[in-house]
Amino acid sequence: MALTKVTKSGLANDSVDADKLEDGTIVASDINDGTITNAKLAGSIENAKLANSTITINGSAVSLGGSVDVKAISWQSVKTSDFTAVVGEGYFVNTTSSTITATLPASPSIGDIVAIKDYAGTFGTNNVTIGRNGSKIQGQDNNSLLSTNRASVVLVYVDATKGWLFTNESNVTDFFTPEYVTATGGTITTSGDYKIHTFTSSSTFVVSNGGQTYCGIPGGSTEVSYLVVAGGGGGTWDRGEGGGGGGYREGKSPQDSYTATPIAATTGIDVSAQTYPVTVGGGGNGGTNPTCYYGTRGSNSVFSTITSTGGGGGGVPQRSGGSGGGAHGGNTGGFGTGNTPPVSPPQGNNGGDSGHPVNAGGGGGAFSAGTASSPSGGGPGGSGATTSITGSPVTRAGGGGGSRGWCGSGSGTSGSGAAGGGGGAGGPGGNGSAGSANTGGGGGGAGNNPIPTGISGGAGGSGLVVIRYKYQN
Repeated sequence: MALTKVTKSGLANDSVDADKLEDGTIVASDINDGTITNAKLAGSIENAKLANSTITINGSAVSLGGSVDVKAISWQSVKTSDFTAVVGEGYFVNTTSSTITATLPASPSIGDIVAIKDYAGTFGTNNVTIGRNGSKIQGQDNNSLLSTNRASVVLVYVDATKGWLFTNESNVTDFFTPEYVTATGGTITTSGDYKIHTFTSSSTFVVSNGGQTYCGIPGGSTEVSYLVVAGGGGGTWDRGEGGGGGGYREGKSPQDSYTATPIAATTGIDVSAQTYPVTVGGGGNGGTNPTCYYGTRGSNSVFSTITSTGGGGGGVPQRSGGSGGGAHGGNTGGFGTGNTPPVSPPQGNNGGDSGHPVNAGGGGGAFSAGTASSPSGGGPGGSGATTSITGSPVTRAGGGGGSRGWCGSGSGTSGSGAAGGGGGAGGPGGNGSAGSANTGGGGGGAGNNPIPTGISGGAGGSGLVVIRYKYQN
């Protein structure tokens, strides 16, 4: 007869162990509820014998018998001013009155957590900047920006490569804050959201932050607008032609708001963190009886890749340049050419021609050519260009006026200096006027009846460099 049941009394203590039981021979229905207690179990039940051998905590599986650190967020009282966050804390931030910067903890470790929540629904009006405090945020070396009402976010530190990563975002459109160009050098002024560096002498423009912009976020800058004006040319003393205005080159960044001259380039210059030499050219000398007959060319002005050429002097040797010097009385076709060497947009215009045996032509200007002389007198200088890059409209790089000749041969009046710093020509026996300082205006020619020793054409005006960029939103 087969043995089907073994009574408990028929078994000695510990005579039945796992080795004597075939797998699957005892099922739950063979065991009365409550008949197996902890006291009847020797050792422990292996995880492999259980239907579920792990539990899930915060989305991660943890094996039974294992351990994991559960970092809860401890919410703090409402913040109404700048603060530095502490690991494991959450912050209700109230920006009703002003923007706030929340600086992340320094030297974080993997798993460190910080949370931020919009308290009053005002992040869209007054943003919260999340200061990275030396660590990356989302893999970028930039601060982050919360700029949407009711935004909330949890930041978890991962490693040096990605830094702080965002989890559990709500009502968040973009995290990056725009970076603005930051620089020193020259005389610094502001106009609205723009900073202006004006150089009246050679120096350096030192950029510490080249800026950065992000799609969808207002503000930020990487590009500067510029104005580079060279020194104006000097005027001549005999039948004195006017000196040309200094080369005029302007570039306006597309995001900039000021009114530029119509001849300006439609792009600025992208800058990076480095030192940029700035050269401001001096004006050319006027010709002096009897030392030097002709006026000399002005000196170049330079910023980054932009070089503006000095204005042409009155007279033959150096009459071409940014804008050309006027023609000598009686020297038809002898005017100086502007935009030399050629650039686009052009940096200047030709000097005025000679339309009379002794009356001289005016120097060219940034916006128009010098006027030819005529029986009515010397030619006025060509007009300069007007821009509001410094915050208000100013005209620069006008040409110097050409003089009338001596009595009996010359007639009429001496040419006027043009708007933009151009010097007027002298009357009979009178010196030419100098171009205005830091405008690049050309010097006026000298009248020569009589021709006293020491009479001279006017010197050209020195140049200027202006750099402008957005520094806030």
